[in-house]
Amino acid sequence: MERMTEPEWRAFVMSGTKTGKFGVTRADGRPHVTPIWFALDGDEVVFTTHESGVKAKALRRDPRATLCVDDQVPPYSYVMIEGEATLSDDLDEVRRWATLLGGRYMGQDRAEEYGRRNGVPGELLVRLRVGKVIAFKDVAG
Repeated sequence: MERMTEPEWRAFVMSGTKTGKFGVTRADGRPHVTPIWFALDGDEVVFTTHESGVKAKALRRDPRATLCVDDQVPPYSYVMIEGEATLSDDLDEVRRWATLLGGRYMGQDRAEEYGRRNGVPGELLVRLRVGKVIAFKDVAG
């Protein structure tokens, strides 16, 4: 097992269509983890979520969160990012990122379709500021 450098972990999380597993803490203290489509924007992880969902409610109460990205193929690697999130309902930004994420995960030919579908009122843009990063490659090597 070997630690990844910053350029390595950034390339790892942005390669292919790996989903992130996003973790927050519910009001009663229980953990909540869901898969998300995401991208890096400088020192922030960016994704969308609905304003009425558990992620949005939890982040309004406590902006601390964790994202884990891993691969499912030996020798296995993973990146865990801890940070604090902000929420925005700026519809232009939500649409722009929903389109970019749709292109990343569903293909450029469907980017606009997903931008229209997921860039609507009620959706929020989440920006998780990269804080602590734990990143290992060749875990089973």
